[in-house]
Amino acid sequence: MSETIMVVFLGLISVGILLSLIRMFIGPTASDRAVAVDTITTTIVGMLVILAFVFQRYIYLDVSLVYSLLAFVGLCAIARFLERGF
Repeated sequence: MSETIMVVFLGLISVGILLSLIRMFIGPTASDRAVAVDTITTTIVGMLVILAFVFQRYIYLDVSLVYSLLAFVGLCAIARFLERGF
């Protein structure tokens, strides 16, 4: 793929992360903030996958896999806390 397409993809992903950050800071409820954090982690995983192919450093794929697993476990913990408390 050409570099222009990669720059456009990374730019769109960055805009998505920025919009999710805005939602995270002004979200009226805690569940809105949790969903925004989950969206941010998902888009960062997508960005890591694109960067792995751009730089041809496939270790980023392993990093994105571990990051997504840790984000899932963290989100499950947050959801349990929001549902039941401590």
